[in-house]
This record gives sequence, C-alpha cells and structure tokens, in this order.
Amino acid sequence: MLFVAGEASGDLHAAPVAAELHRRVPDLPLVGIGGERMRAAGVSLLAHAEDLAVIGFAEVIAHIPRHWRLLRTLRTRMREGRVGLLVLVDYPGFNMKLAAAAREAGVPVLYYITPQVWAWGAKRLAELARTVTRAAVILPFEEELLRSHGIAATFVGHPLLDGAADLPGRAAARAALGLGADASVLALFPGSRMTEIERHLERFTAAARLVAAQRPGLEVLVSVAPGARIDPLRCPYRLVNASSTLIWRAADAAISKSGTSTLEAAVAGCPLVVAYRTGRVTYALARRLVTIPHIGLVNVVAGRMVAPEFVQAAVQPAALAAGVLPLLDHRSPERARQLEGLAEVRSQLGQPGAAARVAALALEMMGRATPTPSPLESVR
Repeated sequence: MLFVAGEASGDLHAAPVAAELHRRVPDLPLVGIGGERMRAAGVSLLAHAEDLAVIGFAEVIAHIPRHWRLLRTLRTRMREGRVGLLVLVDYPGFNMKLAAAAREAGVPVLYYITPQVWAWGAKRLAELARTVTRAAVILPFEEELLRSHGIAATFVGHPLLDGAADLPGRAAARAALGLGADASVLALFPGSRMTEIERHLERFTAAARLVAAQRPGLEVLVSVAPGARIDPLRCPYRLVNASSTLIWRAADAAISKSGTSTLEAAVAGCPLVVAYRTGRVTYALARRLVTIPHIGLVNVVAGRMVAPEFVQAAVQPAALAAGVLPLLDHRSPERARQLEGLAEVRSQLGQPGAAARVAALALEMMGRATPTPSPLESVR
C-alpha cells in the first residue's frame, strides 16, 4: 500500500490510519511520502513531506522539478505492479496528478481528505470522478456533493474528533502550560508553513500588543506548529511547542490563520478571529477561482459567519485587535454568540473514529477485510 501525504497536516492524519492498518494486518507493507508521524506508525518513507510542502500558485513554481521527479518515480512503481492500493491524503496539487497516473496503471485509489472542490468549482469534481475509486471525506456536506457527481464518497467524520475525548478541561490545560487559573489568555496561531508565519506573525503580535494595552495582565501565547520554527528575537511573546489543542483549551480567545485550525477552535470551544494573507499573484488568481464567500472552515461548515474574517489587505493589527477584544470578555454578547456557533459546527463534524473507518475502507478495497466503520447516520 502506497501512502502519499505531502505536508505536515497530511502526515498527522495519515499516521493513525497507518497505525490502524498495522493493528489489523501486521504484515501489510506500507510505503509512502510523509513525515515522522507516518514513519513512527510503520510507513517506510520514500520521501519526506518537509521537502515537498509549499503553498500558493506562485510559490509552487520553484518546486516543480522536484515534484515531477517524484511523480515519475511513483508512476514507475505503480506500472511495475508494486502498488496494490494508492492512499492519497490531502495535498491536491500533487495528488491529483498521481491519481491520474494510478488510473493509467490500473491501481485503485482511495482519497482521504479530498480537494476542496466546493471552493474551487466543478472542474476538479469531474477529475475526481475519472481518477478516484473511493473518497473518504471529512466535512458533512462533501459526501452528497461528491456522490452527485458520480464519486463513491463516504463521510468518515473529522479526524480532529479522534482526540477530542482526551482534551483536558480549561483548568488542566492552563496548569499544563503554567498559566494562572484566572489569567486572561490570548493565543496566536500564525500557521504551520514558513510562508504563513512570515505573513502573519508580525501583524498578529502587533494586534496582541494593542489588545494588551487595553487588558493589563493579558497573557499571550504563540503556537509553534510541529516542524515550524519561529525566531524568539522576532516574537515578543511566549512561544509554545505544545499540542495546539492544549493551547486552544487554555485560551480565552485567539487570532488564527484560516484552515483546519479554525475547526480545532470549534472542537475546543475557543472564540477566534480568522485571518489570512498570501502572495499577491496567488491572491489575484484565487479571487478569480474561489467560489465560496468564506475562507475559515468554521464558517464554511456553519454556512454563515460564525467567526470574523480578515483577508489579505484587511489583515491589519487594529482590525484584528478590535475583533478579538470582545471575545476575551466572558460577559459579552459577541462571545456568547460565537460560542453557540462553534458548538453548532462541532456537532456537524461527525463522531470519533475517522482513522478506523478509513483503514476499513482501504482493506476492503484490497480484498483483505470487510469494512467495519462505525455508522454516521446520526450526523448526516
């Protein structure tokens, strides 16, 4: 079985699937592209995700030769009959090309965490229908959308929920981070990629300074994602390498880049403002292609603006500070409304057990087992 997860988030979600596969079928050989979590789960790495992770249209250009070399290597592997099943995890720019190569080689494809076709229009829906054998989707509306375009899709629940039962309470999270029980805590989530950190960190910390000026004694934490590096000389606040979910639990409110981290906020029940900046070329192209009104996944799932959003030029310290200040006040109507919306989003994400459901689908496709995923009728 060949796994391909080309960045840190894919490595995070692919690893428990690999671990579950090894638990069920210990002798099943797993190879792939991923990170240290996948390696620890028993996947023999052909390439490391750190060498591949890029973001944005313009930023991809410099990495094209490396990607094409790897694509040729994997295509050869599939043509030689050395792959029984291709499991793709997110990373659509590369993985959609690999899915097409797998179809040509007669290799079945299971795509876990499919491209965000609901944001980018119908072109990739047709492409998915041509190249993907099964799709394991993690957002509640994706199953019906993909099935309506002829794609065999199964909603497996969001993988964030697999760790939700082990989330500490607010007091325990604060104790683990050395925070006072009554402290006012603001968390900053600038991103996991260096390009994201470069574009967000300075503006996020400037916003935190403005908030701190109005809330004396404010504690500010900056989440450092696994594999990311932030120079302490560039950041006036405490850098925290702990689990992001622990930080979400401890914080009263947060400023976060868009993406999966906003769903972590919903799971943890932490109010936030969402911000995102990218390169000028990437943004100009995205404005032409993106077909949805929101960028934060928490707002996409809700179908409305639960958390305030600030995009590109609107990501200004004063605006971020003004947006997050009322969320730090436990008596404010803004905080109460957002907490209600976050709870609504959390209820739509399914039930824990996504990794086990994906592993069951993979083994079924290889003819190794009958799938036994937990039913999700209650969340559909």
